[in-house]
Amino acid sequence: MEIKEGLSPVTSHYEAPCNSNSDITDVLRLPTSDMLFLANREMKSQLGARFDLCSITNAKSGLCSEDCRFCAQSSRHQTQSPTYPLKSPKEIVDDAQRAQETHAQRFGIVTSGNALSTSELHTIAEAIRRIKELGIEPCASLGKLDRSALEILKQAGLSRYHHNIETSREFFPQVVTTHSFEDRMETIKTAQEVGLEVCSGGIIGLGESEEDRIGMATVLRELAVDSVPINILVPIGGTPFENNPPLSITEILRTIAIFRLVLKDKTIKIAAGRESALRDFQGLAFWAGANGMLIGGYLTVKGREVAEDQRMVRELEKLWNG
Repeated sequence: MEIKEGLSPVTSHYEAPCNSNSDITDVLRLPTSDMLFLANREMKSQLGARFDLCSITNAKSGLCSEDCRFCAQSSRHQTQSPTYPLKSPKEIVDDAQRAQETHAQRFGIVTSGNALSTSELHTIAEAIRRIKELGIEPCASLGKLDRSALEILKQAGLSRYHHNIETSREFFPQVVTTHSFEDRMETIKTAQEVGLEVCSGGIIGLGESEEDRIGMATVLRELAVDSVPINILVPIGGTPFENNPPLSITEILRTIAIFRLVLKDKTIKIAAGRESALRDFQGLAFWAGANGMLIGGYLTVKGREVAEDQRMVRELEKLWNG
């Protein structure tokens, strides 16, 4: 990457997005406005005006044995998270139908816990078969699955598996101790080996450093995942991270920009926390390099009204195509 000394990136010669650690260091020295300019230009160059919308259902909630310190659904934390067993195929398909009506292109089935029982796996496979008939792409986030389970889901019609790495390899033990970063990597690689696309990202605002955020982005680049959600911590009462200080809007926008410059042509979505963390500045996330978002709410946190998100998307598309 080359940015001519003394010139704004608007008039600089910009050879390539962040391909090396020295490139990343150079970009991090830039003012925020210049970082956003470079990220926006990279996004338009790589992806044009493509915008990706997805929605999820909390298909099985609470009573999780894992100790993820941000999560309301862990049985180790004293939260007010709802608990219920796996929904029926009809309930899941009904949720998918509602997601399709909001113009989401993808629908994710999400379950609490680090594994599925055999009966749960087949229930979800049946739901996926029915969802394919609706014309919306089925995705799933079901914890650590082995090759045979992932193959069953793929045969049922699953197109993409979601499995976040959450943060950097170095910071991961400060977030989760009941399974390892390598466990997450193994699941992602197995999903890719059976022919599934992979959606993987993480959460910022856990107490990680800027270097940890860059480390997460570079691992995702090495994994060659297809889609990267960036969640912003929503501190939940009763979790160990309930008192984490909020990130500044500038930190969030710079993180999105560096993810775009590192990950180049990947879909980058803003997800949980975007409403409360970015407030009136949500639109700037899409000038910082994001080209998608999760709509219709999250697992245990209510999102913004879908109509407001759809209105924002229409205006962004006008601006991008103008």
